[in-house]
Amino acid sequence: MRPRPSEWLLGGYATVVIATGLVRMDRYPAAAWAVAAHGLLLVLLGLFQSPRLGPAGRLLRGAAPFIVLLALYGALDLLSGFGAERTYDVLIRQWERGLFGHEISAEWWRRAPSPFWSSVLHAAYFAYYFVVPVPILMSIVRRDEPRLVFASFALMATFVVCYLWFIFFPVAGPYYEYVRPDAWFTANGPARAVYGVLERGSSYGAAFPSSHVAATWVAAAMTWPASRPVGGALIVAAGLLTVGVVYCQMHYGIDALAGVIVAAMVVSATRWIFTSAGRTVPGN
Repeated sequence: MRPRPSEWLLGGYATVVIATGLVRMDRYPAAAWAVAAHGLLLVLLGLFQSPRLGPAGRLLRGAAPFIVLLALYGALDLLSGFGAERTYDVLIRQWERGLFGHEISAEWWRRAPSPFWSSVLHAAYFAYYFVVPVPILMSIVRRDEPRLVFASFALMATFVVCYLWFIFFPVAGPYYEYVRPDAWFTANGPARAVYGVLERGSSYGAAFPSSHVAATWVAAAMTWPASRPVGGALIVAAGLLTVGVVYCQMHYGIDALAGVIVAAMVVSATRWIFTSAGRTVPGN
């Protein structure tokens, strides 16, 4: 079997991480774990080239790179020395003021205080964990291998682009830079769930561009051709999440805007790559 586009992409990303980890290992010894994990990832990609994979194995192969990449999110902290790398929040906040006239994430919830919208938009933020896997799961359930390969590559590309930015241009974001919102603002179930997840699984320096925004819009774009009702629901969720990450003070406004731009570029690039390679482009 020849490697799939997502496997080439993931292999290239793993190679960059290994090289970066080796360079930074003197400063951050824990980076050795990132090197080892991504080395094992290359071995896994090699095993996927076996010609003896059955239908179930091929479906697993289509989803596995995307799942593995999400699992390696924590390696970003290992490469940054758990926040020891220089961050670029000062520059991003300058861009923020230049674009919006003020630091919108710090001021929006104060200028338009609403317990109702805090609940709704924190729920939209938390919905990210359920929205992003939808095109993958739908393809697996329908045993639609071409759509699985296509959607897996698009989502993979989204996270690779974002992760590379996080490694070489880390931005901490409002979650770390600003004082937490007032107690009334987070006194709801969705907000508590969001903060609980972030306290256990957030990587420092992973704010710009917003991978939450980018991946949610890509998931919606990948789902829409397969199911208009489900795709429409994901579009609504993506819109609310894009607003919510800023209003709920999780990302700078410019992080969210960059996330939308990344999503648009990835969807366009994915269609071009698959069309140029003569591969199936679902929805065409």
